[in-house]
Amino acid sequence: MKIVGLLMMIAGVVFGVYAGLWWAFIGGIVDVINAIKAPELVAMSIATGIAKVMFAGLIGLVSGVIAIFPGYALFNMR
Repeated sequence: MKIVGLLMMIAGVVFGVYAGLWWAFIGGIVDVINAIKAPELVAMSIATGIAKVMFAGLIGLVSGVIAIFPGYALFNMR
């Protein structure tokens, strides 16, 4: 069980970094830039991009915790 718990914790960290940093933060910046460069300005595209950037830390934290907490519990089982 310790190996499964350790793998879940590692996967949680990796997924949290991916979701928070790559998808939300960098993806949000790219969304805003693409929306501004578009021939027709759509406010919803800019708003969702800004929201993704603003909540990137929370998104990364929640997505990582989903796997880290159960992995920690499995790691500490006897």
